[in-house]
Amino acid sequence: MSQPILILASASPARRQLLHNAGIEPIVCPSHFDESQVQLTNPVALVQTLAQLKAESIATQVRHGNTPPRTTTVRNPESVLILACDSVLLLEERIYGKPENPEAAVERWKEMRGQVGELYTGHAIVDIAQNITIVNCETTRVHFAQLSDRQIEAYVATGEPLNCAGCFAIDGRGSLFVEKLEGCHSNVIGLSMPLFRRMLGELGYDPTDFWS
Repeated sequence: MSQPILILASASPARRQLLHNAGIEPIVCPSHFDESQVQLTNPVALVQTLAQLKAESIATQVRHGNTPPRTTTVRNPESVLILACDSVLLLEERIYGKPENPEAAVERWKEMRGQVGELYTGHAIVDIAQNITIVNCETTRVHFAQLSDRQIEAYVATGEPLNCAGCFAIDGRGSLFVEKLEGCHSNVIGLSMPLFRRMLGELGYDPTDFWS
């Protein structure tokens, strides 16, 4: 059996770096799925549905032979797995994705400071060979620091919060403004590595199968 290939249906550098740090080099192939098509008020259902739709959109391409670069050299395309994720922040019963602009990010942080939010990340894996899709969700509680207006404006001015569902990057400057996490750390970055390992096991794979 040939070494399985993992396609990451996400443009997130942070997710790719998490996999890289674990010895896995995914093929990055963003799904470009229009998230506005999905309107759900339950955060778990929302992130799981979005992750599944993103993964399945790339799986459809693979099944029709429209494979991303590098997969064309694989003799057995059925060794391909597609991983997709989606994250949102729940704060005081409101669901937040990426802020629309700097002004929105500033207002969001004024609501978040001193509060506790829940970061939900949906995970979906499509196994082409077994024709199986599995979906799961991980939740991490995030305790935000009590920032001053000046700190909020300075942080938003860096541009970092604009690229993050929770309006902060725990692996960047945002780490200064989080008091503590309850739950999986990598989940806040966008991909729960323990959950990813368990999902691979559910499909009959070991993470080391993806090491080159």
